[in-house]
Amino acid sequence: MQFVMNPIGTVRNDRTDSAVTDHWGAVTSTIVVDERFGDECLLGLADFSHVDVFFVFDRTTERPDYRPRRPRGRADLPEVGMFADRGPRRPNRLGMTTCRITSVNSRELEVLGLDAISGTPVIDIKPTMIEFQPTDVRQPQWVGRLMAEYFLP
Repeated sequence: MQFVMNPIGTVRNDRTDSAVTDHWGAVTSTIVVDERFGDECLLGLADFSHVDVFFVFDRTTERPDYRPRRPRGRADLPEVGMFADRGPRRPNRLGMTTCRITSVNSRELEVLGLDAISGTPVIDIKPTMIEFQPTDVRQPQWVGRLMAEYFLP
């Protein structure tokens, strides 16, 4: 089975190198939504603090195999399976990040912390709602070491 999706917009920011994978916290991105959705497509979104952005890692390739690997090849981290890692070399190269909304203007949504490079196709945008957020999240200790510099400025 295959699914065909068309981007709803595109990311614009100063990051252009898909190999630079840390320090996304201070990155401001503008998502420009396609004109086919009209100038009021983001109406009401400014009332939310955060948004979930779904996008495609369009400049990476799928892994050649799905054997367990150490995240980012780091020897200090355990081997994990494909679906215990959030890296871009995924079967369908889909990404999702919850970002802080900094402004909404017509078809332009400005967000903070989106870990997608300029030109990345956006598949969907959804407001982040408290009712959908889990309150009992747990994760292994190694994730803190992996993400220590990911969102730093």
